[in-house]
Amino acid sequence: MEFRKYQHVERFGKTEVNGIELGEVIIFPKLDGSNGSVWLGDDGEVKAGSRKRELTLEADNAGFYAYVSQHAGINALLKDCPHLRLYGEWLVPHSLKTYTEDAWRKFYVFDVMSENASGEEHYIPFGQYVDILNLYDIDYVTPIATMDSPSYEDLLKALDHNTFLVKDGHKGEGIVIKRYDFVNRYGRTVWAKIVTNDFKEKHKRENGVPKIETKQMVEQQIVDDYCTEDLIEKEFQKIAIEHDGWDSKYIPELLGRVYYELVREECWSFVQALKRPTVNFKTLNTLVVQKVKQVKPELF
Repeated sequence: MEFRKYQHVERFGKTEVNGIELGEVIIFPKLDGSNGSVWLGDDGEVKAGSRKRELTLEADNAGFYAYVSQHAGINALLKDCPHLRLYGEWLVPHSLKTYTEDAWRKFYVFDVMSENASGEEHYIPFGQYVDILNLYDIDYVTPIATMDSPSYEDLLKALDHNTFLVKDGHKGEGIVIKRYDFVNRYGRTVWAKIVTNDFKEKHKRENGVPKIETKQMVEQQIVDDYCTEDLIEKEFQKIAIEHDGWDSKYIPELLGRVYYELVREECWSFVQALKRPTVNFKTLNTLVVQKVKQVKPELF
């Protein structure tokens, strides 16, 4: 096997996941850590990857490669079952700091893929892989609930039940919605997500926030509503982890990634919310840079 990047989890309501809720779905808590994967290489050695690249001891994603190398269960499972690939969350601090003290610096599997003789991979349902992970003493993300064709309101209620690994009185980042027999209109199996902070902001907008004045730039409204402190902090933490520390030379990368994630994740949302506005994306980029400087002044 070779490194394979994990799929993008789409926001619930986007075209890519239309209809995912029409059937039996499993609701998982969304963890706020660093994406990781492990597999057995063609040389017979266990490999580890971050979201974008294969890792080494010299560039090991905040200790993840070393953790995998020393984990007896992971090494035993992959050598016994070389057709499996594990995806999960390496729980190191990002935006959410309310996980229990004993939860940190562990790898929690949230997806298992199986490769056939042709090199094609498919997801194994939770009910089929959980016993395997238990047998090898490997940590995993525990589902919140199973639902049959839930409404949007049902899914929002599930947000309140995401207490996985968090301290008492706190809630997790959000939920991930999976239906293992789902294939979207583009022929792909993808998952959907609902993020707690995003819902709160959306709820405020839908319940009486005054409409923007005609003299206010629509680009400013987009940045105010969608370029959140959480988004900026998350991208900052990702870069720091990927580079094994922060350096001022990564500022252009931070600015570019915040702008990229804003457009990729939220474009459809603000197109709908603002009634298909005319957007000057050069102005939007300038305002994003200003927002990052406001949120992280210590970097500039």
